[in-house]
Amino acid sequence: MKLVTVSQMRAIEKDADASGLSYAEMMENAGRGLAEVVLDFPFVEGEEIEVLALVGPGNNGGDALVALDYLAHEGFKTRAYLVKRKSQDDDLVARVLDAGGEVASAENDKTFQTLEYYLNTANVILDGVLGTGAKPPLKKEVADVLAKTLLTISELDNPPFVIAVDCPSGVDCDTGETADETIPADLTVTMAAVKQGLLKLPAFEHLGGLKVVDIGLPDDLPSLMKLTIDVAEDDLVSAILPERPLDAHKGTFGTALICAGSVSYTGAALLSGRAAYRVGAGLVTMAVPEPLHAALAGQFPEATWVVLPHESGFISKDAADIFKKNLNRALALLIGPGFGLEPTTKKFIEEIISEIKIPVVFDADGLKLLSQIKDWHRRIPAPAVLTPHPGEMSVMTGLSKDEIQNNRQDIALKYAREWGHVLVLKGAFTIIASPDGRMTVIPVASPTLARAGTGDVLAGLIVGLRAQGLDAYESAVAGAWIHARAGIEAGLGLGGSVSVLAGDVLAAVPTVLAELGAG
Repeated sequence: MKLVTVSQMRAIEKDADASGLSYAEMMENAGRGLAEVVLDFPFVEGEEIEVLALVGPGNNGGDALVALDYLAHEGFKTRAYLVKRKSQDDDLVARVLDAGGEVASAENDKTFQTLEYYLNTANVILDGVLGTGAKPPLKKEVADVLAKTLLTISELDNPPFVIAVDCPSGVDCDTGETADETIPADLTVTMAAVKQGLLKLPAFEHLGGLKVVDIGLPDDLPSLMKLTIDVAEDDLVSAILPERPLDAHKGTFGTALICAGSVSYTGAALLSGRAAYRVGAGLVTMAVPEPLHAALAGQFPEATWVVLPHESGFISKDAADIFKKNLNRALALLIGPGFGLEPTTKKFIEEIISEIKIPVVFDADGLKLLSQIKDWHRRIPAPAVLTPHPGEMSVMTGLSKDEIQNNRQDIALKYAREWGHVLVLKGAFTIIASPDGRMTVIPVASPTLARAGTGDVLAGLIVGLRAQGLDAYESAVAGAWIHARAGIEAGLGLGGSVSVLAGDVLAAVPTVLAELGAG
């Protein structure tokens, strides 16, 4: 799935029309795809299903009318409620009528009696009132229809399933601003590409699920090929994950070396190490300060251990020689979870970075310490994977957290290019940026991941994938998507986000991998 601005989407459609795919054909394809989404629902066989389309004057209203025509021919009862759209001389409205559907108009329904009747009996609502050009506040006629719909649905014991056509009506598809009257969708079916405003708050809260429908755009369309931002989804990540042949042995899936932990943050090492194993690494070697070995070895019998000298429970400079002797035994390295910020640990990093020749992931305190070292980005092997949250990114760049959060995509890409490394800017809608200009957005914003230790799980997933031979960017994208999905899965398993711990996210990783078809 690609991410687009409204102007980019308009340019793509114009380009497609000029290349021979007419606007009418694109609408036909969109409407048919929308209908196919409805047809995939697990309705009870033999039950009459009513589909109500709220139809505005724009293209998404046209998409909804085309969908009604297809659904009517599949035996659905169809109704269209027109909002600021004239029925006369409208070929799409005529198609609905010819297929046996009903059509009513807000213009002739001043008290909303017909609208309320339709809403009370509908099983599915297609929200096609406003499209990607809408900007709050809404004009009164449209706002009143949406407000009445919201109120009526809220009072129903069995409310209909709401599908937003392209976007929920009232969302600004560039900024994410949302009108008060916007109807929350259970599913948003967006056409051809994800509009960037949908992956911003508060719009994201109104999306429900998200699905992209193909409208027939040629793959070689110039304006389409210029798009560089992907939206992560299952198919993309499934294609990335390494195969697991039947004749494999532990060496097939690589060794991940994880240098992590201190007496203040014992759990960070355990979470990251287990995550690397859970995502498929063949062997995980834990390099930890000596006091942690006794605490962790009994809890993590699958790992092998490199015991490092310490100062008061933090990795010391003297650990560098021992650590360097073990570097050539691994295929990927993770540095930083739970390190703390002691000067002795910074000196340890300074001693080892020039010796690192294998793929490396820097996380957490490791990033803060690394950023204090002159020319650090030139001294580590490229491309490394860097996984800062906004606070760590602030330390690394000198920018305020507000500056970063207000311009996440541009900031992530700027520093990925400047530093020459893959950057994972964590948070709601985590961004993965590559030095070559590629970018992927994780379409997840969930409080299940706003908990200590979840970043350690993410870092472990990424290094585990690196150890299996995935490149830096692919490892970061796949790791971030699995991590986000595991957070959602953990919340579902516990009935909400409040009680989710990092260990619950880790425990959900196998379920996510199974759903992705891994292994």
